[in-house]
Amino acid sequence: MKKGLMMVVASLVLVLSACSKDNREKLYVYNVGEYIDPEVLKIFEDEFDCKVVYELYDSNETMYQKIKAGGTNYDVAFPSDYMIEKMIQEDLLIPLDYNLIPNFKYIDDKYKYLPYDPDNKYSVPYFWGTVGVLYDKTIVDGPVDSWSVLWDDAYKGNLFMYDSQRDSLMVALKLLGYSMNTQSIGELEEAKQLLIDQRPLVYAYVTDQVIDNMIAGNAALAVVYSGDATYIMDENEDMEYVIPKEGSNTWVDAMVIPKTAQNVELAHEFINFMQRPDIALLNTEYVMYSTPNTETLKMVEEEEWTQNDAYSPSEELLDSLPMETFRDPGEFIKQYDDIWTQVLAAPNRR
Repeated sequence: MKKGLMMVVASLVLVLSACSKDNREKLYVYNVGEYIDPEVLKIFEDEFDCKVVYELYDSNETMYQKIKAGGTNYDVAFPSDYMIEKMIQEDLLIPLDYNLIPNFKYIDDKYKYLPYDPDNKYSVPYFWGTVGVLYDKTIVDGPVDSWSVLWDDAYKGNLFMYDSQRDSLMVALKLLGYSMNTQSIGELEEAKQLLIDQRPLVYAYVTDQVIDNMIAGNAALAVVYSGDATYIMDENEDMEYVIPKEGSNTWVDAMVIPKTAQNVELAHEFINFMQRPDIALLNTEYVMYSTPNTETLKMVEEEEWTQNDAYSPSEELLDSLPMETFRDPGEFIKQYDDIWTQVLAAPNRR
């Protein structure tokens, strides 16, 4: 997940009602920031005569740790693929009743029955996307088609890397020709060294800050999530997005019901509501991430802001590249943590 536009701090609670006392039925939703059109939440409250309590987190890991610890009452959460797999394995999710989610029929088959939830027993896709290179066409010479451009001395101090262990290691692993889900210490060591070699060229490791910086033209290159790229390109016509030839991450964020849920029936109503085509349209227009909803996609496919490889990469393009989806590495995540710590601790000068 990405995944993008998380412009808030974790654990900020937005209570979507002006009334301090509200006896309506409550639905507790746990999500990353700016990932739902606020108007959508108001519509849901009005249609279902309820109150949405919307709490925000800053990463999949934060969400997982809080739900795992217990003592919460979240009815719906929005984890990414690999985290859904982990939560299923640890029995943290409730199986869905698809009789209560008829709008599941609108989800493109490409985003159903994926390895992280092979029977679609626990999750309904929400958004999907890729990770790639965003670059300023007025600064970067020649076409960009490889992750190797991020190691070009010509752009020293003029590029942003993503402050994410899995995403940044993915870049190096893919450039080396390895799987981004590797469980080989030797391959991770090679990726680590590649990122350490790159450190003097990197202006900063960032998350949401990349959005405003690239809109302002403050760097020539950046690793970004596709939805952020769509938004940036809509604001700055000098920017272009590419999925490198070595391949990348195709990710899916989905809606789940944690075992913490106190209002399971209303949670199902919410998930079904979120995939109603008109509601999915409001969300994709607000967030600018790619929708898996086939009816909603028909509504936006002629919009100018969707005509790029960030929002609408062709099947031919994706099929031609060695794309992968993150999987839960289990206990091997400790090795990823250790490698990433060493990368960030390395000197950023030559």
